Amino acid sequence: AGMQPLIPYLMGKPHPKGKKLADVQKCLRTDDIEEVGDEVHHTFFEMLGNWSLGDYWKSGAIELSFKFLTKQLNIPLEKLAISVFAGDEDAPRDEESAAQWKQLGIPEKRIAYLGKEANWWPTNPASFGPCGPDTEMFIWTGEESGPEMFDPEDKKWVEVWNDVFMQFNRQADGTLEELPQKNVDTGMGLERMLAVLN
Repeated sequence: AGMQPLIPYLMGKPHPKGKKLADVQKCLRTDDIEEVGDEVHHTFFEMLGNWSLGDYWKSGAIELSFKFLTKQLNIPLEKLAISVFAGDEDAPRDEESAAQWKQLGIPEKRIAYLGKEANWWPTNPASFGPCGPDTEMFIWTGEESGPEMFDPEDKKWVEVWNDVFMQFNRQADGTLEELPQKNVDTGMGLERMLAVLN
């Protein structure tokens, strides 16, 4: 994962390039290799990312994502849907992200609240280190108009991007502590986005 070399900077050490970074990483899928060959997973792909190391936070990241999708890629608002973290015993429901998406024009019926298996990174509960909730962006790929209600199980909704909000450090005993700074790590699959746009 692209975040591994950045762990010291997610923990508060100043990065020599500053607080806002962007990268393109070549990825080889290994931990979820059984997904390869379905509608959207490749063995090898390129992940586009941008980072905030203690700089902008949820509203800033979501606004940047929304503007890129709708203004740069010209994806119509009616083709977008969103998922956010539903909350659990570890961390609260992510109402802040949901509110920002609504403010930008995403209808409430197009926002799904999902658990850690879908809207938390890293998804492996045994992982320790920087972690947190994420919000994922989906594009409707059906030829017909998208349904009013977002159903994440409908394969015509394709997840293209996520904004991970790393605000916690998971200890070896599984407990969460607040990081000294709030960080954003985003990931967009280049090939998947190109396929959806085409």
